[in-house]
Amino acid sequence: MSSFATYPSLSGKRVFVTGGATGIGAALVTAFAEQKAIAGFIDIDRDAGVALAGELFDRFGIEPWFEAMDVRNVPALQQSIQDFSKAVGGFDILVNNVANDVRHHPLEVTEERWRDCLSVNLDSAFFASQSAIRLMKEKGGGAIINLSSINALIGPTEMPGYVSAKAALLGLTKALARNYGADGVRVNAILPGWVVTERQLQNWLTPEAERRWMEQTALKSRILPSDVANLALFLAADDSRMITNQQFVIDGGHI
Repeated sequence: MSSFATYPSLSGKRVFVTGGATGIGAALVTAFAEQKAIAGFIDIDRDAGVALAGELFDRFGIEPWFEAMDVRNVPALQQSIQDFSKAVGGFDILVNNVANDVRHHPLEVTEERWRDCLSVNLDSAFFASQSAIRLMKEKGGGAIINLSSINALIGPTEMPGYVSAKAALLGLTKALARNYGADGVRVNAILPGWVVTERQLQNWLTPEAERRWMEQTALKSRILPSDVANLALFLAADDSRMITNQQFVIDGGHI
């Protein structure tokens, strides 16, 4: 039995997660399913998405809605939100999680690569929100959670496109929160630190890199995808009904 909070207000809510097949996204989909929410997600990795949907069906007896797609295809992205809403009878919560943090040297970035980076990390959040807000307004409100990053605040090297997009998500959060608060739509951002996922372990989180990270944090423990998901649950639930236009850092007290 979990020792973490249960949110009765999330039971039966319709939640849609972008980039939900692996890493933080998979933790988000799983956490909402555990709260008895009606979960849907999209991801470019079809195999991982099918596997997660099957795993959650085995655990909870309800298979989450899943579609394999590339969020850079805006019409397909917006259609998937419409399709999910029709399939489950409404739309309550959007989590803009999808991201691509591939490293890139500023002087080597082409215009095509720059646009591609923003398309995944920023554009998808705006156009998903655009569709979701239309649906939320029909029912009197909802919650949007944008996954930014502490990289938007500290500006690490070799990631200019990613850092720019994650910083822009903070502005987008403020703009949408102001625009649609009167419609009952809450918009907040989560800024995770270095979350330990398989992708990070395979590509960048070496033992030496993790040692340096731990030297710069107050809490000497790994940040797990489930830690981010637990914060997202609170921001989606009615417990946070008067919280909007805010950004929440979860980085273990990084200096």
